[in-house]
Amino acid sequence: MSYPLERIFQEVAYIAYHFHWALDDILSMEHRERQLWIREISGINKEINESRR
Repeated sequence: MSYPLERIFQEVAYIAYHFHWALDDILSMEHRERQLWIREISGINKEINESRR
């Protein structure tokens, strides 16, 4: 079973937008590692948004 290409694009765009990492570096990650970084970024964004209230 293959991972949907659209989802990979979303993951890569999210990480690249927030951390400015190179495309090749992000694509070389396993799906699980990208998911871990996405959760970390999401947590950072949540903390920032909550501190602005």
